Amino acid sequence: MLILSVIHTCLEQSLVIEENIQKLERVINYFRMKRLLFPFLLIFFFSANAQQTLYLNDPRAAYKQAQEYYQKQYYSLAYPIFKELEQDQQNKLQVKESFEYQNVHFYTLVCSLNQDDSASVAPAKQFIERENNAAKAQMLSYHLAEYEFRHENYESALHLYETAGIDNLSNAEIANEKFHQGYAYFIKKDFDRAKPLMDAIRQLPGDPNYIDANYYYGYISFYQKKYSDASAAFAVVENDPKYSRIVPYYIANIYLVQKQKEKAVSYAASKLNTGDQYYDAELRELTGHGYYEQKDFAKALPYLESYVNKSKKVSRQDMFELSYCYYQLKNYNKAIEGFKQLGGKEDSLAQNAMYLLGDSYLKTGQKANARNAFLFCASNSSYPAQKEISQFHYGKLSYELGYPDVALTSLRSFLAEYPQSTYTAEAKELLLHVLANTSNYKDALALMDSVQNPSANARALHARILYGRATELINDGMLQNANELLDQAMKLPGNTALLPYINFWKGEIAYRSNRLDEAIPYFFAYLKTPVSQDEVNPANAKYTLGYCYLKKENYNEAQSFFGQVAGTARINASSLEQDAYIRNADCYYMNRDYGKAVAMYNKVLDYSWPSADYATYQKAMVAGVNSSAEKISLLNNLVRKYPGSDLVPDANMEIANTYLSDENFQQSLTYLKNVLNSTGNDALKPRAYLRSGIAYYNLQNNKEALNQYNQLLKLYPNSVEAQEALENAKAIYVAEGRSSEYVNFAKSMGVSISASQEDQLAYQEAEVQFNNGNFPVAQQRFEDYLKKFPDGKYSLEANYYKSEMYASQKNWTKAVTGYETVGDKAPNKFAEKSLLQAARLNFFYIKDYGKAEAYYAKLKDFASSQENKLEAMRGLLRSQYELQHWSNAGDNAKELLSQKGIGSDDKIIGNMIIGKSYLVDGKCDQALPYFKSVVSLSRATYGAEAQYQIAECQFNQNRLKDAEKSAFEVIHKSGSYEYWVTKSYLLLGDIYLKEKDYFNAKATFQSLVENAKIEELRVQAEQKLDQVKQEEAQHSKISNDN
Repeated sequence: MLILSVIHTCLEQSLVIEENIQKLERVINYFRMKRLLFPFLLIFFFSANAQQTLYLNDPRAAYKQAQEYYQKQYYSLAYPIFKELEQDQQNKLQVKESFEYQNVHFYTLVCSLNQDDSASVAPAKQFIERENNAAKAQMLSYHLAEYEFRHENYESALHLYETAGIDNLSNAEIANEKFHQGYAYFIKKDFDRAKPLMDAIRQLPGDPNYIDANYYYGYISFYQKKYSDASAAFAVVENDPKYSRIVPYYIANIYLVQKQKEKAVSYAASKLNTGDQYYDAELRELTGHGYYEQKDFAKALPYLESYVNKSKKVSRQDMFELSYCYYQLKNYNKAIEGFKQLGGKEDSLAQNAMYLLGDSYLKTGQKANARNAFLFCASNSSYPAQKEISQFHYGKLSYELGYPDVALTSLRSFLAEYPQSTYTAEAKELLLHVLANTSNYKDALALMDSVQNPSANARALHARILYGRATELINDGMLQNANELLDQAMKLPGNTALLPYINFWKGEIAYRSNRLDEAIPYFFAYLKTPVSQDEVNPANAKYTLGYCYLKKENYNEAQSFFGQVAGTARINASSLEQDAYIRNADCYYMNRDYGKAVAMYNKVLDYSWPSADYATYQKAMVAGVNSSAEKISLLNNLVRKYPGSDLVPDANMEIANTYLSDENFQQSLTYLKNVLNSTGNDALKPRAYLRSGIAYYNLQNNKEALNQYNQLLKLYPNSVEAQEALENAKAIYVAEGRSSEYVNFAKSMGVSISASQEDQLAYQEAEVQFNNGNFPVAQQRFEDYLKKFPDGKYSLEANYYKSEMYASQKNWTKAVTGYETVGDKAPNKFAEKSLLQAARLNFFYIKDYGKAEAYYAKLKDFASSQENKLEAMRGLLRSQYELQHWSNAGDNAKELLSQKGIGSDDKIIGNMIIGKSYLVDGKCDQALPYFKSVVSLSRATYGAEAQYQIAECQFNQNRLKDAEKSAFEVIHKSGSYEYWVTKSYLLLGDIYLKEKDYFNAKATFQSLVENAKIEELRVQAEQKLDQVKQEEAQHSKISNDN
């Protein structure tokens, strides 16, 4: 069928080709005729001049001589004589109307037409239309037709030939007319009319057009599938120089159609050996295909190779045959070049090509490319056996090349679809290896849970998978979920090697959740059999144990662990060692061993560690035990030396408190104003307002004292200090005999002088149930209270306690409303924890990152402990990360990274956001170091994204090999983070497309189209796949028509 298709295509193309050949030959014949006539022109030129007077004196002799030339077709010699005779007779009316004049005029026109004189066309047409001599009109129609034919006006020529008929023409003219009529019909593709005319000339072996007529008759017969007629005609012209380069192609194809394949191949090969074939490429295709069908691939190869190389476009079948010849002759690299162009369709040729391509890649050690070829083959159902083998190889190669998620899916699918396959046992073994080596703990855990009867090998891996997934959840801040998985891992048999790691993270989770008594034994268990890997190491365990005991105020035990971590102070101590050393000094301070504490603080100052401001502050506290002046001096030194320190507001507050204690009220006011004028640290401001009021009161300035209390009650009405401010104001009003003004003052502050008994009773009803542990009833009572008294005296307590109960039930939506209400009224006794909970719930569970950002920002200002302040800064950055508020986030990230005692999580999010802030400004070079820092610190979601961003930056910088390597880093090491893995595959496809590696680009995008679970990214892959196919089609040798 392929050969017939080629024949039909070539037939159509050859019409145009033959037309051009005929044009060229006519011009050659025309000039050949001119050269033959030229000597006669010279001879008769002189003769004609010599006899000119004779012709004019004897018109009949001239007429006779011109007729003689005319009969011999010496038109150029006859024409001047006829022309002079015609002009001589034009003024003689009786002659002009005579028969002789008509004849002279006729001959003049014929001669003129045969000399291609366009001026004679119009007179000739007039003669035909007006003269009553039918014979002359028909003969002139013939000559005018010949003129039109020579000028390729075939439509006019055909009409004139019909007018001319044959009655008045010579045999030669009749034959000429028939041939030219046939040719004109041929050019018009009116083969049914052309064929009999050409056949008539074929019966005249002596005719000058005999050879040409046979060729056109053969061609038309071939076109009409009359192969016997075509063969007979082509046999006549086969060896003619004019057609010997053209006809062999048709003869060879006739042999093929007549099922004489071997004869066709040998004939075509023999003609190719003679060289200079017009249809050289087509004959090579035919010959190569014939040898290919005979399975003589060595003979087929040179013919197919030459054909494909010389052709601009070839069929898919031709490319397959050439590639298969290379494959059979073990020239795999050449085979690959051809096979890789044959994908993209769903037919058997495409599947077979992809299967052989995969095998060729394997034989040349190119496993990654082989995997892609088997993917294409496995998605094609034309040959079930090839589909089965390819699906197995795709899964196997996915495992070997480090695509565990794909290997899991592919191998499971294979086992489900082909349970009785000869590859089943090997596939099961591979699946076990995939589980053993996967870093895709999320999917691996889901797979493990779905296995009904896991094998012994699979069961042995269960604890490892649980632990791996738990560490990912810890990095993502999902501590409760991680703890549950660690509990499961701890109970499984065969977990001995993992137990130290499990104990470490159980302790870490308990500590972060402020369950100190639970954390301590886990760390001790870990230290009995310590191991080291990343964050899991003895130093971190002892460091956290030190903090556990520090929070429990067991300073001696805390000193023991901090001391082991810190060792001897040195200038190049790590940040962990520095913090442990300072906490050790704090323990001496808390145990009132001030000498040792100060000596250690001095070491910090000597080495200019980042915590030198804190050491100065602590030295001031020690100095204050004996000397207020020294304490104040040291604190002033801190403010001067470290103006950007977070401790500056605390130092000002402590100086003010010291002056107040010494009853130096005027001096205290200066420092209290510093506190009030500072930004942030809102937790200190209610106290500063209260202390300012007390100072002014003691300075007998009751008006300014009331003003300070007024500001406190307006700005912080729910703070702990608000009630004391109200009482102090009351004392001033009463002392001044202005009780009534106090009532108005209190009311303006929203304070009821006589608390409602109903309000109190309603709250107490709920509180009793809460204290008794009857939480369902307590929840309802608190809700009832808040409906009746939304701004009641105990509304803070009611909102806070009911949220605590909802949180314990994991009813996050109801829990968050109460926390938000209490947090919005900060400062108050529940404010800090409520802000923390409102921020956490909005971020982790409700995913309202806008609210989370707001509450983390507020917590940052109100946090009283460094621990909560750090969490606020972390949460604020995470929220801004989700909201993509990069400009604000960049500054906040730098602030977090400047904090003392930050952990790896803080460094991860900080570096991540700084990198992103540079990236959105198009500054890849500045962003890359920060992304690399994240990758070195994290294997969780931020690490996956950072590695992807590195790859994308490198792609944008046209560092394609680096980008490819970085993208594979994400795929191989961050399997649990599907979004970034999928994005990395998309980037790989873009890299291959940019490199014009269309095969791998198509394979990558095709895999995503079939397997991506994130619809948005799957659609992108679909669009990119279409783009690759369009671009490949523009550059491919494969014709779009097949």
